[in-house]
Amino acid sequence: MCGIVGYVGPKPVIDVLMPGLARLEYRGYDSAGVALNHGGSLTVLKQAGRIADLQGLVDREGPAEAHTGIGHTRWATHGAPNTGNAHPHMDCRRDVVVVHNGIIENWVDLKAKLVENGHDFDSDTDTEVVAHLIEEMADLPLADAVRKVMNQADGALALVVMRKSEPDVLVGARRGSPLVVGRGKGENFLASDIPAFLEHTRHMVIVEDDRVVEIRPDEIVLTDLEGNSMPLDERMVEWDFEAAEKGGFDTFMLKEIFEQPHAIADTLAGRIESPGRVVLDELTIDSEILREVDKVFVVACGTSYHAAMMAKYAIERWARLPVEIDIASEFRYRDPVLDHRSLVIGISQSGETIDTLAAVRYARAQGSVVIGVSNVVESALARESDAVLYTRAGPEIGVAATKTFTTQLVAMQLLGLYLAQVRGALDPGAIELQVKELLRLPDQVEAVLARADDVKELTSAWVDTRDWFFLGRSGDFPVAMEGALKLKEIAYVRAEGYAAGEMKHGPIALIEPGVVVVGVATDSHVQAKTLSNMEEMKARGGTIVLVAEEGDDVGHVADHVIRVPSGPDLLCTVTAVVPLQLLAYYVATARGMDVDKPRNLAKTVTVE
Repeated sequence: MCGIVGYVGPKPVIDVLMPGLARLEYRGYDSAGVALNHGGSLTVLKQAGRIADLQGLVDREGPAEAHTGIGHTRWATHGAPNTGNAHPHMDCRRDVVVVHNGIIENWVDLKAKLVENGHDFDSDTDTEVVAHLIEEMADLPLADAVRKVMNQADGALALVVMRKSEPDVLVGARRGSPLVVGRGKGENFLASDIPAFLEHTRHMVIVEDDRVVEIRPDEIVLTDLEGNSMPLDERMVEWDFEAAEKGGFDTFMLKEIFEQPHAIADTLAGRIESPGRVVLDELTIDSEILREVDKVFVVACGTSYHAAMMAKYAIERWARLPVEIDIASEFRYRDPVLDHRSLVIGISQSGETIDTLAAVRYARAQGSVVIGVSNVVESALARESDAVLYTRAGPEIGVAATKTFTTQLVAMQLLGLYLAQVRGALDPGAIELQVKELLRLPDQVEAVLARADDVKELTSAWVDTRDWFFLGRSGDFPVAMEGALKLKEIAYVRAEGYAAGEMKHGPIALIEPGVVVVGVATDSHVQAKTLSNMEEMKARGGTIVLVAEEGDDVGHVADHVIRVPSGPDLLCTVTAVVPLQLLAYYVATARGMDVDKPRNLAKTVTVE
């Protein structure tokens, strides 16, 4: 997720780009840059860090007379978050400049061919290949060249491109990643989100997938990838600035819950190869080392610990390796037995969690191989690890984790299948089946979100409920734990997560009328056991809510059923957790809580 803004018109372009980027900084804050076209001459200014860091450079070096330009604020996916990898990127001749949101999955192959043709690259990004591809089409109008690039590039992407020799033209293109046009009077805008131009116009034109848009000060031309003219879908924006930043949602948390299909698609992008292999090129650990591993340790804190729990099930079931999971703050104090054949996986959304960092440092000191799993490129965890697997969820503003958790689950599933593949622990046909099901997850999560109003209506009766239990077994157990944590974090009620079979060993004493018991029952091989445990809760007067797959016969146990799409065990953890996020959200907001900034919590815990 990155922020893009472009402008053509009479205003000094820098007065449009910099405020626009500031309003998009929630979409990325690793680095930022602008490209300005002034009289057929290009100036590119970019800087690692926040928009404020770029502002100083622009104040010193930005040409005031420029009236066409593009800007970008970056959330890194390919290449470290430094000035060299900051957007915009240029071609060899310094004629083409491009900004990009998304992931070009086949960029390595495209780059190899360009290098063979004599192109020199200045960055480690996937984006730069676009500038060089367009350079090779210097004889074509810019819009035609962008259409050809879109037909060559795989993945989800939004592009905005400018050419020195066409000073009053910007060309944008979209597939998957968002892009909208702002229509003004004698001026037009391109952006990844509405806040970038809302100060100047409330008229917007929707750019659908596989469309190319060409804007001039007084013209907007929309085509498909074959160059056929398409009608403009123009709408009026009714939101204010705050609502626009949140995409029309009431809160960042709700926006981020609804961003999960796209975030999961980004996590999968470029990591699955036909017909059904997992490709994790970023794990620069020799396959022979992974084959020699005899034990895995997964360390994490908070929500990430629940992803670690799921990782244990996935790695043991698929890769047939013994796995221990540890709360990171306890790991090194129990004096774990580690050596060079131990694989330690550290999971942290920010990559800066102090307890997790201390755990992986301890592991490396014992000679163990360390894989970091983080959402932030070049985070401390990434630097401390032998290899890193990025979750690519994009910036998460809400303190309570939502999309960063579901993308962690997907990343752990990918890693489990990859280890099984490398070690020959699972039949290739079985891996192919799981991979195909992984690719269905974005659409399945979309289907769950389509029923959000049903969850909201269901929770309306429980606004004042004091005591909640969340229960599950096997792969459903981490989901139950995460559901309980979400409700505690943002609604401030007592919510406990347990393995369902453990209730009869003590906690069942707390079940009485008025207690809501949420059971997660998507793991088919233990579902009968889970339902039996839920019957025990029902017999003590608890209100029973079950999360179950479509078609499963659970109505005889449950007072209320929340349905999710059917799928293989373990993979269903991703869809099953989404209604629990919604449940926590709607209970919390009905109680009047600030879900984006829950009391006593911080997004990143950097103290022990």
